Amino acid sequence: MSYEVVMYTRTTPCPFVRTAKRVLERENVPYREVFINQDDNAKQRVIDWTGFQSVPTIIAANPGEDLPYENPAPLEGSPRGIDRGSMITEPGEDQFEAWLKKHGFIE
Repeated sequence: MSYEVVMYTRTTPCPFVRTAKRVLERENVPYREVFINQDDNAKQRVIDWTGFQSVPTIIAANPGEDLPYENPAPLEGSPRGIDRGSMITEPGEDQFEAWLKKHGFIE
């Protein structure tokens, strides 16, 4: 696998973050967290990408990087559950599993 999962999140509880973590842990997918409430640059990135402070915003990134491996598809409306290629935001369990499969993180 040439990419890694990076999850933009915050330290306060969120049901979408819990769902994403449950899927990642169940499937044994390693991931790295970037906390938008502790990193102003990360917070601004999420706002630029989604129009909101939407967490989790999950990207496929080159190892060690905090940016998507390619520019995400343009967003029209709410970012919730929309597969934008290298990015997905606030996905449901099925949406997230499909995204992980597409990128080769799970079979």
